[in-house]
Amino acid sequence: MATDDNENCLPAGKMPVIRVPARPADQNPGGSIFGGWIMSYVDIAGSIPALDRVRGPVVTRAVDSFEFKKPVFVGDLISCYAEIVSEGRTSLKVKVEVYAERMKKGDMSCVKVTEATLTYVAIGDDRRPREIPSA
Repeated sequence: MATDDNENCLPAGKMPVIRVPARPADQNPGGSIFGGWIMSYVDIAGSIPALDRVRGPVVTRAVDSFEFKKPVFVGDLISCYAEIVSEGRTSLKVKVEVYAERMKKGDMSCVKVTEATLTYVAIGDDRRPREIPSA
């Protein structure tokens, strides 16, 4: 697999939490994939390790950072990798990295397209913040 540069290939030893192909219906008028489509998958991907860690429901509290590094195109297969980077009493931060695998002149390339950090809050049945159980 060719890469656009050495630091932008699929993370070794990690499994993506979501993989999804970009389809024609996901395009914006400029021909690349609509940023909101990518943002929704980033939020879903970030919530998965948060849900696993708190063993219950979470809500997205904040998108602390979000950077579109490169465009995504129809036919790209995006892979979202997510990991918890910090934890508080009721909330945690998750870093999400998105990579696109694409065919280019018969060769598969891999490009890091998006990076974000999101904050999730554990909630109880009353929809109010609750303490994260000990690990």
